[in-house]
Amino acid sequence: MDLHQYVLRGKVIHQMTDDEFYQFCTDNPELRLERNEHQEIIIMSPTGTTSGFNSSECFGQLYLWNKQTKLGKTFDSSTGFLLPDGSVRSPDAAWVSNTQWKQLTAEQKKKFAPLCPVFVIEVKSESDNLTDLQKKMQMWISNGCLLAFLIDPELKQSFIYAKNTAVEQIRGFDKQLSGGTVLPGFELDLSELEEV
Repeated sequence: MDLHQYVLRGKVIHQMTDDEFYQFCTDNPELRLERNEHQEIIIMSPTGTTSGFNSSECFGQLYLWNKQTKLGKTFDSSTGFLLPDGSVRSPDAAWVSNTQWKQLTAEQKKKFAPLCPVFVIEVKSESDNLTDLQKKMQMWISNGCLLAFLIDPELKQSFIYAKNTAVEQIRGFDKQLSGGTVLPGFELDLSELEEV
């Protein structure tokens, strides 16, 4: 577990409904909260400015690609998704297809949408544990995500996760990560990121 994360457990926590957890999050907007598949609440500390820049750069590139293609909707790190395993997670950047988005009701769109994004990006901050993040990436894939990028600015390495495919490791920030057939034409330019 990350040194800068705290986990809340207990009978009352575990019995929270999805709506109650959403209300708990909105009642505490100053906290960065997620919920794992065991219904435990995870409280995360804010990231440093370099990590915040890297996350926003990744989101920005994804946003600009989607603005041109109009193939779906993009979401930043403040967005929670209610996943099939019952967890509520917030990736640094996420993309949902138009088909997925249109299947949601107006009420579902207001809360934590009950779906797994087709594509996510997670950027390791200086306080994150790489092994924990790698497990989180597998969690995204097992919940239905088709493509996921894990980026480690400190070691200048990236990991590409895809359904039914071995994890691919990319070394160096002089490369681009391709969205392949999942995000046609999307290329994440790693050279724009800062070293931690």
